[in-house]
Amino acid sequence: MHTLPASDATRWQVVRAITLTLLLVWFAVTFVATFFARQLDFSWFGWPFGYWVAAQGALLVYLVLIAAYAWAMNRLDAARELKAD
Repeated sequence: MHTLPASDATRWQVVRAITLTLLLVWFAVTFVATFFARQLDFSWFGWPFGYWVAAQGALLVYLVLIAAYAWAMNRLDAARELKAD
């Protein structure tokens, strides 16, 4: 079986940590916030606020998650390239 060098193993630990963190945020927004948004009974631009949290706010958080993942991976790759030089 092929074993990874120490630097690659460390990199994959960082990648896993970033991915797990972002997945936890995704879970919280998708399931926890949407579940509790039903209790928000006031109107927001003519629609229930819970609808806005689920339909609009979650999409914005998903875009931020994608941008954060891309930014973190780009920084990680750049640091790896500098270390290799």
